Amino acid sequence: MNSWNEITHYAGFDWAKDHHDIVIVDRLGQIVADFQIEHNAQGWKRWREQLAALGSGVAACVETSQGVVVECLLESEVAVYPVSPVSAKRYRERKVPSGNKTDHVDAWSLADALRVDGHGWKALAKEDPLVAELRLLCRDEVALIEERTALVNQLQSALHEYYPAALEAFEDWGLPSPWAFVETFPTPQALAAAGKRKWEKFLHSHKLARPETYQKRMEIFARAGEFVSGQALTRAKSRLAVARARMLRVLQNQIDAYRAEIEKLFTRHPDHDLFGSLPGAGPKLAPRLLGEIGSDRSRFEDPTGLQCLAGTAPVSYQSGQIHKVNIRRHCNKPLRHAVHLWANLSRQSCPWAAVYYDALRKRGKSHACALRCLGQRWLKILWKMWQSGTRYDPDLHTKDQIKHGSWVLKIQPA
Repeated sequence: MNSWNEITHYAGFDWAKDHHDIVIVDRLGQIVADFQIEHNAQGWKRWREQLAALGSGVAACVETSQGVVVECLLESEVAVYPVSPVSAKRYRERKVPSGNKTDHVDAWSLADALRVDGHGWKALAKEDPLVAELRLLCRDEVALIEERTALVNQLQSALHEYYPAALEAFEDWGLPSPWAFVETFPTPQALAAAGKRKWEKFLHSHKLARPETYQKRMEIFARAGEFVSGQALTRAKSRLAVARARMLRVLQNQIDAYRAEIEKLFTRHPDHDLFGSLPGAGPKLAPRLLGEIGSDRSRFEDPTGLQCLAGTAPVSYQSGQIHKVNIRRHCNKPLRHAVHLWANLSRQSCPWAAVYYDALRKRGKSHACALRCLGQRWLKILWKMWQSGTRYDPDLHTKDQIKHGSWVLKIQPA
């Protein structure tokens, strides 16, 4: 990749689903190329032809940091500089104060922004394919889990219409056993007709015969027929409930397959032990953290960059005597979500994290704010571990806290 001083032409890339508008300017800001390509083999061939005509000193600015467009640009051996949508909007307003917006204007403003301000930006590096696949699988797994949650809510809504006994008998509808119950006994009438022996068989076959819940469920099953809806409503909603239960079973099989593949890829990565040692991260959150942070140690010069990316670092606003601190909205949302869950779970396995969280809550901080603050501290620790390639050591961390006089130790019980 060329250094900044070797860049002679600056391309603004306004990407879309089926075509891309491109404007290329030289060091004086003069437009030397203005064209549109289709998002297909012929279109990218034309892009490479334009590059060949301009030489090797071309850099490109694009309003995204991932995806097929970025991959194609990196394969073209050009330096790729991503900008956020908010920054792209501000650059366009700087070039066109009237508010006029076209794809051509967007591409031109990005090209000129790269020419003027690009010396302070950081170009994208080619990503480790293992990390890229792990990140995409983890994000898709989260999307599937969200779909499962939606289906569970829809199933419960259908049962509420005609089958309250089923809702009362099971607490966690994210498990396969309640789905199997709906498939086996789709209506209160079917449950009553099955009889006690089949109820017992179902509970034993699904490992639900625990003493603390067994008798309660049997009592609920016995009185399930006391409150029933009309025949038409029961027949319609029972069909919907069974359909939702079967959809959940299929979806859960796919989630399990995703989980197995994620664990396999995570085990192959050299940083597996490092991220796996994080208290509370576990087998689900550790791969998500690794996928979002990556393997490029030069990506973050200090912990602040990582904290800003994860959204734990606050945004300050100061003007005259006015000083406000707000939550950071523009960040990597999947990483912020993973850090939030990790910080929450770390309280169960890490004493200082629980003490720190409790202290913030006593000071009036909300649950979410306290977890952001805890995540901010964890990311500083993770950045140091990541740079040195070492696992988390609670004893070493305690020594560092003592060395620097951490206030957490002063309130932590002996």
